[in-house]
Amino acid sequence: MLSKRMNLITPSVTLEITAKVKELTAQGKDVIGFGAGEPDFDTPDNIKNYAIQSIKDGFTKYTPVSGIPELKKAIIQKYEKEYNLSYNIKEVIVSCGGKQVLFNLFLAILNPGDEVIIFSPYWVSYIDIVQFAEGKAVIIDTTFENQFMPDIEELKKVLNPKVKAIILNSPSNPTGVFYPGSLLRELSKLLEEYPNVIIVTDDIYEKLLYDGLQFTNILKENPKLKHRTIIVNGVSKTYSMTGWRIGFGLGPEAIINAMDTIQSQSTSNPTSISQKAALAALTDDQSFLNNFLKSFSERRDLIYRMLNSIPKVKVFKPQGAFYIFPDLSEIFQSDQFLKQKKLNESNSMAFTRLLLEIENVAVIPGVAFGNDNCIRLSYAISEEQIRKGVERIGNFVYSLIQ
Repeated sequence: MLSKRMNLITPSVTLEITAKVKELTAQGKDVIGFGAGEPDFDTPDNIKNYAIQSIKDGFTKYTPVSGIPELKKAIIQKYEKEYNLSYNIKEVIVSCGGKQVLFNLFLAILNPGDEVIIFSPYWVSYIDIVQFAEGKAVIIDTTFENQFMPDIEELKKVLNPKVKAIILNSPSNPTGVFYPGSLLRELSKLLEEYPNVIIVTDDIYEKLLYDGLQFTNILKENPKLKHRTIIVNGVSKTYSMTGWRIGFGLGPEAIINAMDTIQSQSTSNPTSISQKAALAALTDDQSFLNNFLKSFSERRDLIYRMLNSIPKVKVFKPQGAFYIFPDLSEIFQSDQFLKQKKLNESNSMAFTRLLLEIENVAVIPGVAFGNDNCIRLSYAISEEQIRKGVERIGNFVYSLIQ
């Protein structure tokens, strides 16, 4: 009944677990959910008010498929001001979230069998999107010991004429790792030797950096790559606008035009009202971001300190986004854990299942991100919830290693 294409993708694990948490909470259970990939802050009032006014003004009809001109111009101005990069309006597309930008992109550029290099741990949807577009995901594993930084030598081994694209995500989901300029310059130098490789830089967490770090990406480090680089970004994470569904992409006109054509035959334009809200987000007062960052930084420090105090949990302090990715490989070797693990169940999936069943704590298994030694926790929740949840994780770990 279903197409073979459905064998190429699986449901998002993060969304599944988030839905499970809501279901259990509705049943009256005291569940601590570390799974959500969205800020817990409300969308700032100035953005909401702008959207409300657009409704009152009757801005409720179709818009151009790839976004309203004023929003595109705001995006262009952002990149001129912050990156010193110049784009024209035909080099910008606005879509229903960053995920649709990526879907449009890979449907536009991939032929069957084209290879896309992805560093593991990776955002859960990268592989599915590439495979859905009939491409082949080529995974390069990174290590906890190297704080999940890409290895240039490993990249050299897989670069070949079949490679159509490479995805870079920094700050990273799920690790919170931020690629320094020195690493990006090394990557760009290598990629200069492969002029047919399209570079995709997923910058959705660009504003969520801590300890005074300043954002950079491969294009900022090497503007000569602009003619074959696609920037993927949006307002979801920075402005706590996940439900508004606005992402955008910037890149070569031919590719953006193809993405526009695909979008015209799928969703058509993003929601008109959400586009107006995004316009306010990009052009209005940005001072609230300081409070967002202060709260996230304090939560990061708390969750890092608490996880670091649990025996056999290895963890490093993330530099950006709002995730932490502890390594539990020693715990997975304990007799108590192995006794409770189901046949053919991955280690991180077993730990996630048992933790939810026994302690009512929801985390995301690392296997969903390509690393079965780890779990992902989002600290986009209150400090009280973090304390309570990590204490429960500690109790569960102690029960496994005694």
